[in-house]
Amino acid sequence: MLTITDLQLFYGQVHALKGVSLTVPTGEIVTLIGANGAGKSSTLKAISAVHPIKAGAILFQGEPIHTLPSHKVVARGISHCPEGRRIFYDLSVRENLALGGYLLGKGELSARLDWVLGLFPRLRERIGQAGGTLSGGEQQMLAIARALMCKPVLLMLDEPSLGLAPLMVEKIFETVLELNRTGLTVLLVEQNAHFALEISHRGYVLETGEVKLEAESRVLLADERVKKAYLGG
Repeated sequence: MLTITDLQLFYGQVHALKGVSLTVPTGEIVTLIGANGAGKSSTLKAISAVHPIKAGAILFQGEPIHTLPSHKVVARGISHCPEGRRIFYDLSVRENLALGGYLLGKGELSARLDWVLGLFPRLRERIGQAGGTLSGGEQQMLAIARALMCKPVLLMLDEPSLGLAPLMVEKIFETVLELNRTGLTVLLVEQNAHFALEISHRGYVLETGEVKLEAESRVLLADERVKKAYLGG
């Protein structure tokens, strides 16, 4: 579904991505793990055109998308749930979700809203509340639900468990698995490497803007280098 080749990205003089290449097959969960500053979030930002790349290519369903603006990337079927949730605190849950479905017609928007609220029943209970009044876990649910409103075929999640209690982390990952079982392809950036590798099909280990290891997730879970660096082994 998604193929990235030799991605180069800079923040001013800082060379953040140094030739990153990876593949996300249709129907799989692929995870990126690595330390802070490894280039994981930068990779997602490059895909969604939040930050321009210097060189390289991004192909989605066989077509180049690295020259497209963000809104056209979304229209192609890629949705990005960013680190830090980035919900609109002053807007209600309903309004946040409606903004996520801005590409949909009125009837389609209503049906999609009902679907995401079925996925996250707690949001239905808080549909009229301002986003800023929700708990951290509820805000993360809202961020994911908003990303799902545009009917993506590829969902990119950046640190969905960050700052959440263990029970909420389990709920978030159960939801990711449920979405994947419906056929949704997922590209996951996650600080909890063990959880990420447990639920994913394939993983990439990034270090200082480069891919250092890539393999099926079960292989990475058993790799002594990965255990020592990221799994506490």
